[in-house]
Amino acid sequence: MQGTMGGVRRKTIYFTAPGKVELGEETLPALGADEVLVETICSAISAGTEMLVYRGEFPQLQDSQDSFSSDLKYPCPYGYASAGRIKEIGAEVDRSLLDRLVFGFQPHASCFLTSPASLIFAPASFSAETCSFLPNMETAVNLVQDAAPILGERVLVMGQGVIGLLAASLLKEFPLEALVTADPYPLRRKASLEIGVTDSFDPEIMRQMEKISNTNSQSSSSSKSSFVSSTHTNSPPKHSVAYTQKKFDLTFELSGSPSALNEAIELTAFSGRIIIGSWYGEKRAEIDLGGDFHRSRIKLISSQVSSIAPELRGRWDKARRFAVAWEALRRIQPQKWITHRFPIEQAHQAYQLLDNNPQDSIQVLFTYS
Repeated sequence: MQGTMGGVRRKTIYFTAPGKVELGEETLPALGADEVLVETICSAISAGTEMLVYRGEFPQLQDSQDSFSSDLKYPCPYGYASAGRIKEIGAEVDRSLLDRLVFGFQPHASCFLTSPASLIFAPASFSAETCSFLPNMETAVNLVQDAAPILGERVLVMGQGVIGLLAASLLKEFPLEALVTADPYPLRRKASLEIGVTDSFDPEIMRQMEKISNTNSQSSSSSKSSFVSSTHTNSPPKHSVAYTQKKFDLTFELSGSPSALNEAIELTAFSGRIIIGSWYGEKRAEIDLGGDFHRSRIKLISSQVSSIAPELRGRWDKARRFAVAWEALRRIQPQKWITHRFPIEQAHQAYQLLDNNPQDSIQVLFTYS
C-alpha cells in the first residue's frame, strides 16, 4: 500500500474471463471525512461461489437480495471475506477505531475505503484468519436455523467443504441419533471425522449403501460386514446400522453438485426435510420427482444467508445472527482447515489449484504483505 499524489495504491484481483484472473493496480480516491482505510491482512476464497465466477458459470440474477452475486459480468472483482486493520480515519471518525481488527464484505484487495458502519469489529483475541471465516459461519448458522434439528434425528450432510464442515460442527452440538457426512475427497472426510461425526463416506459409497438397503433390507450380518470392510479402509463405522437400514430425517445438500439433490431425495425418509444450501449457478438440477418422491412428503427447503427465515424475523436480525456466528467461531476454531495461503500476486495459482485439484484443499486464503 503506497501513497501516490495523496491517494493510496492498492492491488485487486479481477476475474476477466472464464478461467482467467488478473491482478490490477489502482489509486483509491481521497479518504472521506466519514470513512476509514482498512489494510487487508487476509481474505478467504469462498470456493463454491467463486469457482462459478472463475468458470463463467454464474447466472445473471435479477432482483437478487445477494448484492455479491447480482449483476456479475467480466471483468469484475469478487470475494466477500476480508479481514484487516483500520490504518487511517477520516476527520469525523472516532480515533479509537485506529488499528482495530475488522471484517469486511469486500473483494480480494490489499486495502479498501469504507464507512465504519459497514464493518464488523472482531471480538478481542480473534486472529485475522479466524475472522475470515465469518461469512461462511454465518451461512452455517443460517442453514442449521432453517433446518431446526430435532432431538434424536438422523442427519446427513452432503458436502464437506468449509460450509459443510462448519454446519457439521454445529450439528455435532445437538443430541442426534446419528450425524453422517459425505464428500468425494479423503482430505475432507478426514477433517469431518475429526469433528466427531458418526461416519463420513464417499458419495459413491452412499449410493451403494442405498442400493443395498433398497434391494435387500433384511441382508445378513455377514454381507454387511463384507460391505463395510471393502469401503472403510481407514476407520470402521461406529453406528452402521443406523444408516444402512434407515433413511435420514434431515439432509443438507451442500455439495454444489446438482446431481446430489436426487441422491438427497433417495436418502431422506418419509416426511423428512432437505435443506438446499448449494448454489448451482447456471448448472441445471434435473430432479426426479416421480417414483417414491410423489408419496414421500419430503420438504425441499432453499436456504440462503442473505435473508432470515420469515418465521424468525420477529426475534432475529443480522446482528443477532452475527453474534451467534462469532461465538461459534470461538468454539470451533476453523482456521485448522486452512490448507493453503497464497500471496495475492499468486492468485492465478490459487484458482488453478481449486479448479484442477480441489481434492488437495479445504480453505484457501490470500495473504497481503
